[in-house]
Amino acid sequence: MWWLKKLPIPSSICKFFHGFSLSLPQLHRRLFSGAGTPRWTDHDSPEEFNFASDVLDYWAQMEEEGKRGAGPAFWWVNGQGEEIKWSFRELRDLTCRAANVFEQTCGLQRGDRLALILPRVPEWWLVTVGCIRTVPGVIFMPGTTQLKAKDILYRIQVSQAKAIVTTDSLVPEVESVVSQCPHLKTKLVVSDHSHEGWLNFRSLIKSVSPDHTCIKSKMKDPMAIFFTSGTTGYPKMAKHNQGLAFRSCIPSCRKFLNLKTSDIVWCMSDPGWILATVGCLIEPWTSGATVFIHQLPQFEPNVIVEVLFKYPITQTLAAPAVYRMVLQQKISKYVALAYNCNLWCLRFPTLEHCATGGESLLPEEFEQWKQRTGLLIHEVYGQSETGISCAILREMKVKRGSIGKAILPFDMQIIDEKGNILPPNTEGYIGIKIKPTRPLGLFMEYELNWGTIESWVELEEYLLKLLIKQTDHSVNSPEKTSEVECGSFYNSGDRATMDEDGYIWFLGRGDDVINASGYRIGPAEVENALLEHPAVAESAVVSSPDRERGEVVKAFVVLNPEFLSHDQEQLIKELQQHVKSVTAPYKYPRKVEFISELPKTVTGKVKRKELRKKEFGKI
Repeated sequence: MWWLKKLPIPSSICKFFHGFSLSLPQLHRRLFSGAGTPRWTDHDSPEEFNFASDVLDYWAQMEEEGKRGAGPAFWWVNGQGEEIKWSFRELRDLTCRAANVFEQTCGLQRGDRLALILPRVPEWWLVTVGCIRTVPGVIFMPGTTQLKAKDILYRIQVSQAKAIVTTDSLVPEVESVVSQCPHLKTKLVVSDHSHEGWLNFRSLIKSVSPDHTCIKSKMKDPMAIFFTSGTTGYPKMAKHNQGLAFRSCIPSCRKFLNLKTSDIVWCMSDPGWILATVGCLIEPWTSGATVFIHQLPQFEPNVIVEVLFKYPITQTLAAPAVYRMVLQQKISKYVALAYNCNLWCLRFPTLEHCATGGESLLPEEFEQWKQRTGLLIHEVYGQSETGISCAILREMKVKRGSIGKAILPFDMQIIDEKGNILPPNTEGYIGIKIKPTRPLGLFMEYELNWGTIESWVELEEYLLKLLIKQTDHSVNSPEKTSEVECGSFYNSGDRATMDEDGYIWFLGRGDDVINASGYRIGPAEVENALLEHPAVAESAVVSSPDRERGEVVKAFVVLNPEFLSHDQEQLIKELQQHVKSVTAPYKYPRKVEFISELPKTVTGKVKRKELRKKEFGKI
């Protein structure tokens, strides 16, 4: 990782920003608010906008003019003592280099897709902003490193990605499917080692020029594609334009975290999810704050606690499972001795604000966190299609159990299946108004690219393949996009109620998505993986309550006759390992129950709600 410090960046910058002491009180005193955030009003919608030039470069200029405080823009650490700090000026230089790698070395052009599958390493931020800098625009598509070959193949095929950037551990997975991806022209690996047939991103970024002109892109130009949870089939591609980033620039949206340049924000989201793009990059840098990242190969509660005591972090954004795990752990003796605190005390010296999203914490967990830390946990809500759309803002009254109110420019209402607004305290779907004007920050459309199919024969063959694979997308997604449009609203598919004050109370997914440890898991993918095992005749996957994780994946499995006599405990382990091997490991069923038949409707559809009700009725 030390290669990043060897680039020809002005020595005065390096000396200043790499000279921070780890003394928490001294460092925190040096951080102060300087220039104000680039200003737009709630009603602005400029024709041109580019996050790299209009936000990141703005703060680089503020640094040059001495109008921003001394804190780094990016602060990365790992468990081996390595540490990297970059100013906005350094980020401008490095991301310009990344843009030149994509444009000059890789030859990527307008609308080309780049699959980005990296862990929490600094290069993830360089690749993301580098793509945003490219004009007319390389579209980045984040993915978690827990993806397996089958997941990667699907994403590359349906997006027709021209390039992929990944890490050493996933090179074999990509190589195993690359022969089936004729459109994939460029393979880049973030590594200190060479791999045959792969370009080394770390070597390339050192060799290219930092000179790059970032022409302003149109607000409506595509910027990113996020794959959804795949609740009713394989994941859909939700395409976002620059509006996703611009939305964080307007005053009402900035009230979500109410960040200052002196803030140090630690968002623990996996880089594969939209929350990382928003919480680990767009939100903090829009306000000129510091993005703090710990590599965290695994969530270890003691490590999280020690980091919050050691570093001057002021805000955290994490899945409920993270807070739950911390609550279940006693502070290590090392931390207790170093900071003279009680083993059950969690009064972190600089932490001011905590936010969570993705699932719900229990009321007693909210109370425990407040008692032990003195801080409230503020809930947020969003989807791959929306980014953060609803939250308990910093200055808002907290109504325990509510996910808060809509954040402008979203107008959120509770609607029925036809798009009619329902009265207060009536259960319905969370809807976002899209007519007469579609709000900035909401996804453009669902997409599947069939640009290279040149004949009806090829189209027929491709449609047959899609049908066999149960993929449910449409060309450029008009059908799939229209399915979620109800009257004047986008229908999120999430069930909720709204009180007279506009607070929303989340009830659950209408399409059976499972929220487990911060991951949104669609049952269809797990069921498809299970069906590949010879023992499985049928399966149905639902969420199941779990004291540690809130929810976990449970599979109800109907066995083929020849496996009925097998040892059930051994077979459960075999099925769990099988799912881990063919799809992302976080999707595997932690609980498996063998049943003689699945409950079904008269048309043959599995009654997942009945199974889920059975599970939660056990509490």
